[in-house]
Amino acid sequence: MMRGVNFITFLVKTHMNVRSVSHIDLEKIRELNESALPHVNSIPISEFQEFITISSFFLVAEEEGQLAGFLIVLGPGQSYVSENYQYFSEHYSSFDYVDRIVIGEAFRGKGLGSQLYKYLFKESQEACITCEVNIKPPNPKSIQFHQMLGFEEVERQYSEEGKKYVSLMVKKL
Repeated sequence: MMRGVNFITFLVKTHMNVRSVSHIDLEKIRELNESALPHVNSIPISEFQEFITISSFFLVAEEEGQLAGFLIVLGPGQSYVSENYQYFSEHYSSFDYVDRIVIGEAFRGKGLGSQLYKYLFKESQEACITCEVNIKPPNPKSIQFHQMLGFEEVERQYSEEGKKYVSLMVKKL
């Protein structure tokens, strides 16, 4: 069951709004997701619909009335098929796993990603926040961003049958 804002909207800063996802948002979310390939994997709308059901947090950021980004977070105990989620499930009993965070290109550099994480850090009821960032294909901006937020690498692993090599990162709360 999704925790968090439960469809209550709040203002993070001028012109930016963060709220829980709605089914109406899913087509735009899929478009944003596809624009972020290969840093995230491509998934169909049906998987985004499933995330609404199983996520702890599924937030969208809006800027000036446009959907600018989103954050999907899963807590422990989900039957989610992901090598990276499975790593954290095996090594941590209390965690919120960031499956993906995507900010549209036109909205990057405005602090939206930081604000989504700030909300997560405040509202998570778990001991730590976990995520993975691609090393192959390289995503140095994301690694720097997560390090700036206090994430530390705990392991590296191959995923997607060796197509990706990732840094598994943790931020203790």
